[in-house]
Amino acid sequence: RALSPRPAVAVRCQEGQLAVTVRRDLFGTGRPVRAAELSLGTASCPPLSPNPAQDFVTFVAALHECGSTLQVTPDSLIYRTTLFYKPTPSSNPLIVRATPAEVLIECHYPRKSNVSSGAVHPTWAPFRSTVAAQERLQFSLRLMDDDWSRERLSNGFQLGDSLRFQADVTSEGHVPLRLFVDQCVATATPDRSSSPRYAFIDLGGCLVDGRAEDTSSAFVSPRPRPESLRFLVDAFKFAGDAGNLLYVSCHLRVSPAAQAPNPWNKACSFSKASGLWAPLEGTAAICSCCDTGSCPSPG
Repeated sequence: RALSPRPAVAVRCQEGQLAVTVRRDLFGTGRPVRAAELSLGTASCPPLSPNPAQDFVTFVAALHECGSTLQVTPDSLIYRTTLFYKPTPSSNPLIVRATPAEVLIECHYPRKSNVSSGAVHPTWAPFRSTVAAQERLQFSLRLMDDDWSRERLSNGFQLGDSLRFQADVTSEGHVPLRLFVDQCVATATPDRSSSPRYAFIDLGGCLVDGRAEDTSSAFVSPRPRPESLRFLVDAFKFAGDAGNLLYVSCHLRVSPAAQAPNPWNKACSFSKASGLWAPLEGTAAICSCCDTGSCPSPG
């Protein structure tokens, strides 16, 4: 039998998604498969609404959807998924006319720069109404390696690992500043308001994940400098989520370094040994609202 010039399965790896085109005559036998017998990934994503006049079926999915997996190598990001063909059982249970098939699909992306923890800019700019253009504040949030000496080159973690975050602010000609993290939210999609949603720092600087059982999440003391803040968070994933990606969005803010920390500007960790909240700086009283949930909203 002469080979068809069109491949049975064609894949286009795009910036944020992949497109898979499957020839209906998947096996080159002249017997077309049904669109309903094809699915993508362990989540069994269906194809786009098929056109009966076309001789192919198309799937389009975001890189992290349909139960795909991500492998991070020194040079590449590799997304893997599988095309499944599950034939409809024959009307006669004694015979089989088709067998299931699986086609492994991979998309390789070169790591031109560090994609694990590029600078995360806040959704609001503190002091916008008072800071002059030459005194613009530059915020960053990075994942760091085990000894905090440099930015981490991989965004892959296993449960049981600790994520080391470092937040920084830089400015030109501004008065000395002290940096705080008001809130950090983890979501399964880039939309920070999507569900599921887990705020592991909340209430204007309370690292609430540290209260969870068997966690060591906490702010790191002492600070490297007033305009820098480090914190540890134990790795986690959402229950029942087949994806392997978490998106973290944080609100960062500053106050004058000469101003003492207070309930509006604080970094509080929970001590399991004492059962109490402890501030990175200032008196324990500034963290008392972490238990009551009545912390004042930052200005």
